[in-house]
Amino acid sequence: MSSQSPIYGVLAEFANPTALVAATKRARDEGYTRFEAYTPFPVEELSETIPVRYPILPLLVLTGGIIGGLSAFSTLYYASVINYPLNIGGRPLNSWPSFIPITFELTVLGAAFAAVFGVLALSGLPMPYHPLFNVKEFARASQDRFFLCIEANDPKFDVEATTKFLVSLDALGVSHVDD
Repeated sequence: MSSQSPIYGVLAEFANPTALVAATKRARDEGYTRFEAYTPFPVEELSETIPVRYPILPLLVLTGGIIGGLSAFSTLYYASVINYPLNIGGRPLNSWPSFIPITFELTVLGAAFAAVFGVLALSGLPMPYHPLFNVKEFARASQDRFFLCIEANDPKFDVEATTKFLVSLDALGVSHVDD
């Protein structure tokens, strides 16, 4: 019986953003789909090479906006038509043009809440611990190093093959990340 801990992924360290972008392009071309890059500053080209992880987020935001708008309109309708109808100046009880500003505002509010809480839930935040924090070299990710981590839950992941692949990208170092 082996007492080896489960692996989170394989981490490669690069000296500059150009090498990291080239490595992410190669990883994508090799068929890896579950990988993440870590940089000390934003690198614009990475957004084109890293696969989208949460394609359901736009649907969550749309749903939040629809729920916010419908709840605002239905509350206004109930208050103006059913609960406390007032005939002022002969206007109809369901005067929907007067409902538009509040309906719009609650639509935006519902979408914003759905976006914030959706991002937090999908990304697993708040996360005070991450397996990458156990790798000593990863401390330089916020200073001057660039990292690419191919995760073990990738369908193509194999420890030996992935390690050889990352070494072939001329990484400064390759580490196994224990879970």
